Amino acid sequence: MFLSVFDMFKVGIGPSSSHTMGPMVAAARFLDLMRASPFEFHGLRASLHGSLAFTGVGHATDRATILGLGGFVAHDYDDTKAEAFLAELAKTHTMHPEGLGALHFDPKADMIFDYDHALPGHSNGMILMATDAQGDVILRQVYYSIGGGFVVTEEEQAQGKATDEGDPVPFPFKSAAEMLEMAKSSGKSIAEMKRDNEISRGCSESLAKGTARIWQVMNDCINRGLERDGILPGGLKVRRRAKGIYDALMAERGMNLTAPHTINDWMSVYAMAVNEENAAGGQVVTAPTNGAAGTLPAVIRYYLDHVPGASQNHVEDFLLTAAAIAGLVKYNASISGAEAGCQAEVGSAAAMSAAGLCAVMGGTPEQVENAAEIALEHHLGMTCDPVKGLVQVPCIERNGLAAIKAVSAASLALRGDGQHFVPLDACIETMRQTGADMHDKYKETSLGGLAVNVPNC
Repeated sequence: MFLSVFDMFKVGIGPSSSHTMGPMVAAARFLDLMRASPFEFHGLRASLHGSLAFTGVGHATDRATILGLGGFVAHDYDDTKAEAFLAELAKTHTMHPEGLGALHFDPKADMIFDYDHALPGHSNGMILMATDAQGDVILRQVYYSIGGGFVVTEEEQAQGKATDEGDPVPFPFKSAAEMLEMAKSSGKSIAEMKRDNEISRGCSESLAKGTARIWQVMNDCINRGLERDGILPGGLKVRRRAKGIYDALMAERGMNLTAPHTINDWMSVYAMAVNEENAAGGQVVTAPTNGAAGTLPAVIRYYLDHVPGASQNHVEDFLLTAAAIAGLVKYNASISGAEAGCQAEVGSAAAMSAAGLCAVMGGTPEQVENAAEIALEHHLGMTCDPVKGLVQVPCIERNGLAAIKAVSAASLALRGDGQHFVPLDACIETMRQTGADMHDKYKETSLGGLAVNVPNC
């Protein structure tokens, strides 16, 4: 089993990897399908289903789909150009994707929110259609956004493409037990095994450059979030708080009266800075999703800024270790809030972060696995119930608390010898079962939990 570090950490835009980035990716794939088709097209339509319909407006799913059909992609998204495109489309109802000519698209008529017909393959389902001159559909494709920006067609899902193993790698572990056994027999760390797997599919130079860029984008996102204040978009009128908290922490720095628990505020503020940027539609890195994008960068920043002896050179090991854990969770359970609740997003992020921190602080593979298990275990059952479908409440604070849990989990694991009662594999399977049992209203539909018990305006 191989999922690249660059699959788990993807540069994109907020507010959601599955509801914003995924639909944009699906739209780009549909354009490629159209370009390869012999038909002559005159128009486009899109239909959103399940969770994509229920929380699509709050997650900007409609906007992302339209931009994707217009040729925009997440990794080099330009907001100024996007706004100009949307304004022109509103007036002309015509878009011009590269290589396809003029295509009719009326956002009010051709973007459909279907609340009544969920698609069978996944709760994040969408249908993209191309029409002829008479308005008849002549090309149609169903896509599923399965979390973290990953997208599959209904055919690919039926064929098991979502868990395709691809070419062999040196350390093809599919479970934590296999991972630990391979580490023991090879004498390598989890990061070293993951690095060997990555290099077998690419080269060491591209790996180094790629991971450096991932951390740069993450850190830049933290810094932007610490500098900006104001009200987040979406109608809830949620205030940005990271800047105010950060300014207060900086003012207190060096004071002898600062309480020890203030370090928790540092972890939280780094995470909140990222998730406030995500909520505002800024550039973030999936870790493993946008809704959970703040936890891992916050723990890396905590490590670099507050842990004696920390080194920037260890960030790649942190990311590789975290990606190994993320791959296990995705392969054996889910990283999608719409599929398994927030335990699959923030819970996975906490496990990844705990493992990464434990690794760079000298933990053995057994201690790293223990750290991941502790962090995930104490997020089991967490629901995804965003108020008004926005990735703001409770998501922003939740990332901060997950960062604190991740650091605590790593610290506990480092105090032990790696032996523990609940294996990580059992914890991941429990998360999968819990997600399957969880009522749909608690899985990113905003039909239950805080979403219905807190006023939406």
